[in-house]
Amino acid sequence: MLTAASFVIVVAGLKAAAGIVVPFLFALFLSIICSAPMFWLKKKGLATWFSILVVILGISLAGYVIGAILGSSINDFSQTLPAYSQRLNMQYSGMLSWLEGKGIDVSRLKLVNLIDAEKGMRLTAVLFNALRSMLGSGLLILLTVIFILLEASAFPMKIRAVFGDPDRSIAQMGRIADNVKHYLAIKTAMSLFTGVLVATFLAVMGVDFPLLWGLLSFLLNFIPNIGSIIAAVPAIIQALMQFGWGMAVGTLAGYLVIEVIMGNFVEPRFMGRGLGLSTLVVFLSLVFWGWVLGPIGMVLSVVLTVTVKIVLESFDETRWIAVLLGSKVPAPPPEIPQEAGGEAAPPASAAGEEEPPASG
Repeated sequence: MLTAASFVIVVAGLKAAAGIVVPFLFALFLSIICSAPMFWLKKKGLATWFSILVVILGISLAGYVIGAILGSSINDFSQTLPAYSQRLNMQYSGMLSWLEGKGIDVSRLKLVNLIDAEKGMRLTAVLFNALRSMLGSGLLILLTVIFILLEASAFPMKIRAVFGDPDRSIAQMGRIADNVKHYLAIKTAMSLFTGVLVATFLAVMGVDFPLLWGLLSFLLNFIPNIGSIIAAVPAIIQALMQFGWGMAVGTLAGYLVIEVIMGNFVEPRFMGRGLGLSTLVVFLSLVFWGWVLGPIGMVLSVVLTVTVKIVLESFDETRWIAVLLGSKVPAPPPEIPQEAGGEAAPPASAAGEEEPPASG
């Protein structure tokens, strides 16, 4: 009961402080990703401050590009959405007329108010607006990343001063940090590659706002299994509003090909399956972190859950929780052979029988 009550208090505190926690978590994961190039630059002989400066300049450039894409694309998307919505409603009315011509009573099927494209597409804009507002606090995120990277070099010495067994603690925390860094680096690279493929495919197809939908695929690719499905829906609706049903089906086919290639061949080759989460845990983490931290929490949900899983499986007392969260089924323990009477056969040395005397 004490553990459950503590968990509720921590979750309530996170939800109340979401405006501060979300930028801090984003800065923390960003600093974990950027620590690898920073230490690489330091090994090449550059000073710590200059290595951090190069990394921060790279982060600032990426944030500026993403902010420019979001700003221009969201404004254009909001202006053209009513016209596309009217076109979709006309196509939808034509489909209902076609069904009525086939003798189907659409009023009994309650299909008249089934599709409201404007509301559905505005849900996508909520996520982009939340991301844009978070990028608006870029100065706070950059300062947090700078201070975390400055502390990264001195952190092992602090661990040695605090813990009684510093070597074991440093090795354990280093193992956790390496696993988290490996997951974030590979997942970020795979998500970026997926976003580039989606944007290129949609640009070739002639669908409007390909960079916006590619960015959405990049963000939601951090959510396995269902993230790609959620990212495909707005682009398919966009193709439907712009061209019609044929182009919508082609867009769906393109997303399926990209998802099959990336999800079944490319990503498992680099990522491995050791850090996988079960589908149920992915869905529950999406709901939980989205409720606690808002739309950005949905994007970070699987990253946060995988980080918790890595920490849990690093300790013997909590490894069983990590097994429950994972997607792999552990092998059952070996069965002990039993005798006909149903009791396990004791070893020969413990049977209590004397060996026969040696002959001669």
